[in-house]
Amino acid sequence: MTLFNLPVSIKTYRMSGPRLNVLYPVIVELPDSAVQQQINQLIVGEVKRQIHQQGYPLNPNTELTGYYEIKTNERGVLSLSLYNESYASNTHRWTLQNSLTFDVQTGKLYTLQDLFVHGVDYVQSVSDIVGQQIRDRHIPLQSEFKGIRPNQDFYIADKALVVYFQLEEITAYVYGFQYFPISVYEIQNIINEQPLGTMMY
Repeated sequence: MTLFNLPVSIKTYRMSGPRLNVLYPVIVELPDSAVQQQINQLIVGEVKRQIHQQGYPLNPNTELTGYYEIKTNERGVLSLSLYNESYASNTHRWTLQNSLTFDVQTGKLYTLQDLFVHGVDYVQSVSDIVGQQIRDRHIPLQSEFKGIRPNQDFYIADKALVVYFQLEEITAYVYGFQYFPISVYEIQNIINEQPLGTMMY
């Protein structure tokens, strides 16, 4: 096993200010410092983008908290979710979730399209699976499901690709985020070796 196949080391940092308390991950001790810096810059950039999207600091009544979850940290793949919750008096709490999936050897940030063999209609393939799960799980949609976006939110968790939808994207707020785990074995004929293919073994 090479060093790159080991889990990467992660420390928790805090971004704070008036009505702001955000925890985020920082990668440390990678052999390639340039790759480490690239990954960390992308993470911090996404954290700041979430804060800006929530309207901070323009709205003086908004309080923000942030945290993260590591979904996969193995076999040269790091996949994580960043959460940002805003709260203002007389309104319900609003949460953003955005995920980043990296090749820790090169620093590459994967898009959903990158996971699939070139030329494959991955949007249709994934949409078909999600649509079936919606029917099987009797998920109450706000409108007819017409398929995923080409850049649909996703993360990798062990041996599954998880695509998900933001609050109120396909269901009412009360139902929260909607997650659709897809086994790598179900889509093994259309995925690239990196990063999903390596999760099969």
